[in-house]
Amino acid sequence: MIKNRAELDSIREEAKNALDNSRCRILICAGTGCLAGGSELIYNRMQQLVSDNPDIEVKFAAEIAHGDGGIGVKKSGCHGFCEMGPLMRIEPAGLLYTKVSADDCEEIFEKTIKNGEVVERLLYQCDGQAYQLQNEIPFYKKQTRLVLENCGCIDAENIEEAIAKGGYGAFEKALFSMTPQEVIQVVLDSNLRGRGGGGFTTGYKWSQVAKQAEKKRYVVCNGDEGDPGAFMDRSIMEGDPHKMIEGMMIAAYAVGADEGYIYVRAEYPLAISRLKLAIKQAEERGLLGDNILGTSFSFRLHINRGAGAFVCGEGSALTASIEGNRGMPRVKPPRTVEQGLFGKPTVLNNVETYANVPMIICKGADWYKSIGPENSPGTKAFALTGSVKNTGLIEVPMGTTLREVIFDIGGGIKNDAAFKAVQIGGPSGGCLITKDLEVSLDFDSLKKMGAMIGSGGLVVMDENTCMVEVARFFMNFTQNESCGKCVPCREGTKRMLEILERIVAGNGEPEDLDMLWDLSKTITETALCGLGKSAAQPVMSTLKVFRDEYLEHVVDKKCASGNCQALRKYVINPELCKGCSKCQRNCPVGAISGKIKEPFVIDAGKCIKCGACEGSCPFKAIYIE
Repeated sequence: MIKNRAELDSIREEAKNALDNSRCRILICAGTGCLAGGSELIYNRMQQLVSDNPDIEVKFAAEIAHGDGGIGVKKSGCHGFCEMGPLMRIEPAGLLYTKVSADDCEEIFEKTIKNGEVVERLLYQCDGQAYQLQNEIPFYKKQTRLVLENCGCIDAENIEEAIAKGGYGAFEKALFSMTPQEVIQVVLDSNLRGRGGGGFTTGYKWSQVAKQAEKKRYVVCNGDEGDPGAFMDRSIMEGDPHKMIEGMMIAAYAVGADEGYIYVRAEYPLAISRLKLAIKQAEERGLLGDNILGTSFSFRLHINRGAGAFVCGEGSALTASIEGNRGMPRVKPPRTVEQGLFGKPTVLNNVETYANVPMIICKGADWYKSIGPENSPGTKAFALTGSVKNTGLIEVPMGTTLREVIFDIGGGIKNDAAFKAVQIGGPSGGCLITKDLEVSLDFDSLKKMGAMIGSGGLVVMDENTCMVEVARFFMNFTQNESCGKCVPCREGTKRMLEILERIVAGNGEPEDLDMLWDLSKTITETALCGLGKSAAQPVMSTLKVFRDEYLEHVVDKKCASGNCQALRKYVINPELCKGCSKCQRNCPVGAISGKIKEPFVIDAGKCIKCGACEGSCPFKAIYIE
């Protein structure tokens, strides 16, 4: 139990010395993605090898200094380079191995740990160059990892390692050297804007809660993260939970709250497990609970598991869910800062927002504002997915261009296909195209273009993507996730989905496009909550920039990309067909006819567009017209 500031400083120094003195630290990525790839087996095997050889001499390059302590095998959080997982980082060398399997462990131990040799085949390779050090890999080199600084670099389940890296130092500074009003002012001056989607000024939200007459206040963290393909908050909770907890503690001190809730979707079992452990460790050491560090400040944290409803990312729906009610938005005002959780003033921010706060308190508002544009300072974490060579979790300064993210960090489009579009901001966002690649990724620039950062999902699409199907996919998600409280969202999204399904089935009419646009405008202007108001955004943005594709679907009854199955037309090229009859034998409905050693033909009226013929043709004579 840490009883005062001096004891915390002493523990931090001890923890830092322990890290610095270790002979070697083997960090196995134990984020959700790498665990799915078998990293638990890698961890267990490396643990066994170290246990069997506790006194071996660790050999690295002579210029790398290391201590004479033990060899540590650690479970880290997500390293971010998900495309290359499972990942293993070896310190103090900064060496990163990619696509590791349990079968590689003995070779790594014998060659790298015992003899200082590099296993070349496990290094990341790009354009004929192999990269030994993690910070030299282009994917990492062009990032600015501040919120994600410790993810992949510390034991995600060890509070001492978090403390050694400066954890709870900002809280200590705020508690002992600043008044609550000074804390709020620093956050205000930093112009930190919420990373959950809306980009609302964090300090202003805190100041509104602090000035309420009601003295019972709550601090709530939105860890629901419902956007398809988004995993920024999950990775922070899994890889560096103490940073987010510290941010919540600072917020609680600033607004006078003694109780907080972390709302996490139940589909994040590892994040919940790590958070529970982090809270328990903080309580055992006296960093959470009553009279923290010998002061009058008390704060307790609770975890609430959500059922995975997208609408519970909206503030009033989230607090209703914590209270045990159905997660549905309510009419505002009053706003959450006035009457939030249990009807009390509530600070509600997302995981990444809270994780920014300790840095701001430690380094100051001016330092923070020196990163990125004036109106959108700091960094932003993005989940880079889709048709891009290097998928994963990245962090870049606000103001970084889309081109830098996709082509410099992401490595460009898979299979060297042409870039077509990127869906930014999830189901509430919009599509940006080639002419938008120089756009600055910040709140204001994207808003002008009819898009939004949202929580940070970036889905990259290439020339083979059907944008009508993309719109249908997102509308299907939004319609399924509508809470049903207001008519525009409940009924409007259903009608829009019906129209889009008709179009991709080949039954669309030109007037459907006008109806889609009118419905989109109506829903946007009349829906109850922010999620409903942005539900039609993917359709509106694709209608604007890809109207030709919609017309192709409804007028020509064709899908150039071949993604819409009902609009495919399979044709046999008579010049390539050898008359082997393999396609005829594989057709399930007898739509192919012909004679052996003569070109076969497909009856379009009978064809069910299953693609069995194309897949079975050894001469590649069958194609989609």
